[in-house]
Amino acid sequence: MKFFVAKFAKALFSKASAVLLFAGAVLNAEAADKVTFEASSPLTVAVGEAFRVEFSLNAEPDKDTFVAPSFEGFDVLAGPSVSKGSSISIINGSMTKTYSYNLTYVLLAQQAGNFTIGSAQIAADGTTYRTQPLPIEVVQETGSQGGGSGGRDADRTQENEASNNAQRQVASDDILLRAIVSRTSVFKGEPLRVTFKLYERVNVVGYDGVKFPSFNGFWAQELDTDNTPRRRETYNGKVYETLVAREFLLYPQQSGTLTIDPAELTAVAQVVVQSRNIDPFFGGGHEVYNVPRKVQSQRVTVAVKPLPAGAPASFNGAVGRFSLDATLPPDRIAANSASTYTVKIAGSGNLTFVQAPKLTLPTSFEQYNVKTTESINASTSGISGYRQFEYPFIARAEGTYEIEPVEFTYFDPERMQYTTLRTKPLTLDVTPDASGNNGAPVVQGRGMSKEDVRLLGQDIRFIKLGNPQLRIDRKPFLFGTAYWLLLTAIVLAFGGTYLTLRHRIRERQNVALVRGKRANKVAVQRFRAAKHYMEEQNRHAFYEEMLRALWGYMSDKFNIPVANLTKENVREELHKRGVPAEQSQRFTAIVTLCDEAQYSPVASSQMSDVYAEGVDFISRIESAIKH
Repeated sequence: MKFFVAKFAKALFSKASAVLLFAGAVLNAEAADKVTFEASSPLTVAVGEAFRVEFSLNAEPDKDTFVAPSFEGFDVLAGPSVSKGSSISIINGSMTKTYSYNLTYVLLAQQAGNFTIGSAQIAADGTTYRTQPLPIEVVQETGSQGGGSGGRDADRTQENEASNNAQRQVASDDILLRAIVSRTSVFKGEPLRVTFKLYERVNVVGYDGVKFPSFNGFWAQELDTDNTPRRRETYNGKVYETLVAREFLLYPQQSGTLTIDPAELTAVAQVVVQSRNIDPFFGGGHEVYNVPRKVQSQRVTVAVKPLPAGAPASFNGAVGRFSLDATLPPDRIAANSASTYTVKIAGSGNLTFVQAPKLTLPTSFEQYNVKTTESINASTSGISGYRQFEYPFIARAEGTYEIEPVEFTYFDPERMQYTTLRTKPLTLDVTPDASGNNGAPVVQGRGMSKEDVRLLGQDIRFIKLGNPQLRIDRKPFLFGTAYWLLLTAIVLAFGGTYLTLRHRIRERQNVALVRGKRANKVAVQRFRAAKHYMEEQNRHAFYEEMLRALWGYMSDKFNIPVANLTKENVREELHKRGVPAEQSQRFTAIVTLCDEAQYSPVASSQMSDVYAEGVDFISRIESAIKH
């Protein structure tokens, strides 16, 4: 009996759990759906033509809350006609619930002109929703043209006439491509946004031959436009459906008048034409034609103003608005121990080009390569985020040292002035090495600095007791031939080591020389990353990494600041170093090909060709400069 009671209770609990889970799924599904209230209508209608305007809500509305617009300029022939429906589907335990509520009006246009149907209003679950206004263009209806002719070519003539009618239905301004810039006058390094927008008054079913400019003189960053919705706009007195094709942030790299070349594409419009072939049973019909239209955006000029004179020495091309934060090392460390000085630059502007500020350390400190980390986000308002620079170092000698503040200067285009930010000064106390000197004495003579301190080894031996029985076994080593040879070798080795260390210290202090020597190494690392992207068929990342490898090599090898890195400056530096002109042209061709290939489909075999060209070019430049 207990077994049956337990089994019944278990079954009842399972059913109750299932009911609760189902109810929870219903509530979650209802909560997950986003309520939308939208309006739709034709873009253009003819005078005297009846058309429909539909208002759609994807939720159940509150009773008697719908408020229709005034429909000024139109006659209401019928409406509102209400239709509603709902459905629930459960797939793999996931439930989806949909609800639709539609109101339809039939309107009649009485006169030509541009009219706007205002916002409609409705409430659902106590929340009020409104539609966007709908611009509508009312045009005078034009009669059809053309007629058939008899003879043996009658069918061909009728087909040509139908095709011509289809061509005539797509006017020259029914499809437009515009380049819209956020500003036409900027400072060098100040961003501007260019949007390539399509304007359509006909049904477009596809695009072909898409080509965007290479933005000569600019550094370009493409923005994500995948989720940008279509909108309805009025342009030159006509109503269009608009679509953002591409959008870029542009950073001018040189002053003067720069030109944004036109973008172009071929849009395929679908046109329905009344058929002249009358079927004896079905009567007349319609034929569908695809009409291609090649469109091109206008050429845009941008006035780029040079940055004001008198920039501080710590200015390195940063334009925008930034903040400086530093994490200083502890003010007390032991000799021969490592520490890190961290600088973080955050804000908005040409953050990609911000370089590590200069940190000046005492000569007894050993400083290593700067480690850079970044988090950069691109949006329509510009590039924002941060770049963090870590300066690792080792304090070799004890003492008290004053570390100068790190300075960072940027140009604020809004205030039209340079702003210098500084970290706090640091007093660093370096204590003796915590590991000790193993009992060895430390000698410091007069006039000697802490860097000249040397440790003397133990040279005292135990006294041997008993009869030593001393006798001359061989010639003494001291002041002998072997002694002088060994002493000369030691002095030469010491001198060579000293000169080598001084040479290395000078090289490390010479930032330009260090960058030049590691230029090839950095380029090889980026080529490896590009090859990895090529194997993954990641075209965009491949060409972007190739551009970084080529431009970065030129910047490091010839010590060209990123803000002044242009094709003309690279060509001039190559000419100064005796590199043949064809190699300069080759560099320009590779960079241009990578720029263009980022925005057009390129086969994987072409990626391998570009990769081989880039590697071979860097190798030839290395050989030419070394010789």
